[in-house]
Amino acid sequence: MRKLSPLISRHPEVLWAQRSDKVYLTVALPDAKDVSVKCEPQGLFSFSASGVQDESYSFSLELYGSIGPEGCKTKSGLRNILCSIQKGEKGWWKRLLKSEEKPAPYLKVDWNRWCDEDDEESNSDFVSDDDSRFAGQDDGSSDDEGMLYLPDLEKARG
Repeated sequence: MRKLSPLISRHPEVLWAQRSDKVYLTVALPDAKDVSVKCEPQGLFSFSASGVQDESYSFSLELYGSIGPEGCKTKSGLRNILCSIQKGEKGWWKRLLKSEEKPAPYLKVDWNRWCDEDDEESNSDFVSDDDSRFAGQDDGSSDDEGMLYLPDLEKARG
């Protein structure tokens, strides 16, 4: 009798940022197919999709606070999937996840979308209330998005 190997699911890189009323997740998965997102009021966010070669990708996050499932929007682009999640109550979360443990290595802060609590008013035009970014084309982000510039250390040594 042949032993069947379990179906292994991979975790795509997930970048996150927040506003007082929303959480933004960017799932880095080029040419994703069969994208499925589920938002549950108690704060459970589930994602699954297939990659280019039919690899299975999925993850579930127990978010820090409750969410409004009716206010969850998803936009699939060429390189990533943008998810806008409506918070159940307006306010800034201390972290993305309910658990105080160190988050999984595939979860990272989206510094390109990040906004501090006291900066929200000045950046309100960055992400509008109607989430127009979720209605348009791919955001054109590069594969280097989120990478910090590091000087060439060989040249620095002189």
